[in-house]
Amino acid sequence: MKVLVAEKCGFCPGVRNAINLARQTLETDTKVSSLGHIIHNEDVVKQLSAAGLETVDSIDAINSGTVLIRSHGATLEEFEKIKAKGLKIVDATCVLVRRVQKIASQLNEEGYKVLMIGDAGHPEVKAVVGYAQDVEVIGSEADLDKLSLRKKIGIICQTTQSPDHFAQMVAAIARHGFSEMKIINTLCRETMERQQAAVKLCRQVDIMFVLGGLHSANTRKLAELCKKHNPETYHLQNWAELDKKTLSGKKTAGVTAGASTPDKVIEEFVKNLREYKN
Repeated sequence: MKVLVAEKCGFCPGVRNAINLARQTLETDTKVSSLGHIIHNEDVVKQLSAAGLETVDSIDAINSGTVLIRSHGATLEEFEKIKAKGLKIVDATCVLVRRVQKIASQLNEEGYKVLMIGDAGHPEVKAVVGYAQDVEVIGSEADLDKLSLRKKIGIICQTTQSPDHFAQMVAAIARHGFSEMKIINTLCRETMERQQAAVKLCRQVDIMFVLGGLHSANTRKLAELCKKHNPETYHLQNWAELDKKTLSGKKTAGVTAGASTPDKVIEEFVKNLREYKN
């Protein structure tokens, strides 16, 4: 089978940095805990767990050692709680997420009502919300009904959202009659480039595969975008999840991957797909 791989896919710099920091810390520190999964990829989490990284959901579960802040970041309250317990901190927050946190705080100080376009349940969004006193998370136009009107609003966005969704939501917010809007583009360029490359590729193939964790927001967004342009799009974590029946009659396949998908997973999938005979 002919297999084409997206020009831009796999680990982004932020994820690669977080994993490298985790490995370096595990080599020097005897007890290392990650506040939540370091990235949204089960294979990587299992590998680091085998090396000694303990994943916990709450700071209350950590009594000693080092706390690794995942790539999605943490709230100011969480940082303060960790420091109060006398624990060592290794901060693997993505630099772009840290930028959004600073922008949210600055907008708040300037008197803007901060609106963040994104998924309220996503760890990155939770970490950003914790950096300003009054932030409303807007996931869809339906959420706009809960807004309390203000003269000044500042709009930011979850880094892994698509430019189209960002633009759509900004337009919807603008129709609500605010006198002043300050819009700051906080989208991740790496994410945008991956989305553009994936859409371009999925239009050229019979079947499209998007590899990555099922809980990964950027991977799910890739799959959603590809499916709009190619209904034969499948979101899988690895080769083991592939239903070979989907390959029946297909001559050309496309492969892309989310920002937290290891190169090894992509390489194995592509190799097996190229060797597969219908």
